[in-house]
Amino acid sequence: MNTLEKILSFLDILSKSERKVAEVILASPQTAIHSSIATLAKMADVSEPTVNRFCRRLETKGFPDFKLQLAQSLANGTPYVNRNVEETDSVEAYSAKIFESTMASLEQVKNTLDISAVNRAVDLLTQAKKISFFGLSASAAVAHDAMNKFFRFNIPVIYFDDIVMQRMSCMNSGEGDVVVLISHTGRTKNLVELAHLARENDATVIAITSKDTPLAHEATLSLLLDVPEDTDVYMPMVSRLAQLTLIDVLATGFTLRRGAKFRDNLKRVKESLRDSRFDKGVSAPPPPTI
Repeated sequence: MNTLEKILSFLDILSKSERKVAEVILASPQTAIHSSIATLAKMADVSEPTVNRFCRRLETKGFPDFKLQLAQSLANGTPYVNRNVEETDSVEAYSAKIFESTMASLEQVKNTLDISAVNRAVDLLTQAKKISFFGLSASAAVAHDAMNKFFRFNIPVIYFDDIVMQRMSCMNSGEGDVVVLISHTGRTKNLVELAHLARENDATVIAITSKDTPLAHEATLSLLLDVPEDTDVYMPMVSRLAQLTLIDVLATGFTLRRGAKFRDNLKRVKESLRDSRFDKGVSAPPPPTI
């Protein structure tokens, strides 16, 4: 049952004010998707808490989650672009859809993230002798971003996007090393094999992936991102942003866990880069005359 069908089936058990919300959404579901909670409440002539109660009555986690499920129910979208985008969408329409669906999805990821698993991952990373970040295809860019962030931390950090180099690195890993594998689908055979190979050599494997996947089961610790995005059919957008955000969370946790002295070292690294940038408000000099 999709979201609109569910609203129709719930009409008889909704309160008078909740029914107003339902009627506004049924009359113009596309408008509801692109409305804030304040706007929708005003359209239905109810309070914002009433809108939230309505969303939870529909068995969603709140208004952002409800909008995401409603958007998914309205259309399958255009394959290989974005699941919320239609062929006939204008620039304004598809821009709004992508921003709205992204914000709703990130909110869902935040609400479902296992904080105890994040805390354990930060522990493992701060105690690591060496950290490796590996991913393939779209996830390779996320792994590279992770390497850039952790490289500042005065700890050996490895990144490869070549599977042969990744395999050799895992074969040379050992106790105290941490290998972070990134894959939204969690079904990429090469990455699952890397996890097995790293663990065979006594390394700890952290997977950033989806739940109930081969990679999640093979890893020592899995950080599960609940992103409703089928990257087999659509261009990976929200899943990549969720992965990047989680990398920021881990890097921040690493920095805080290491203490004030460690942050002073980061400050010195930043100051050493100051001469490589133009001051704010200063234009670049003209190119040399040949």
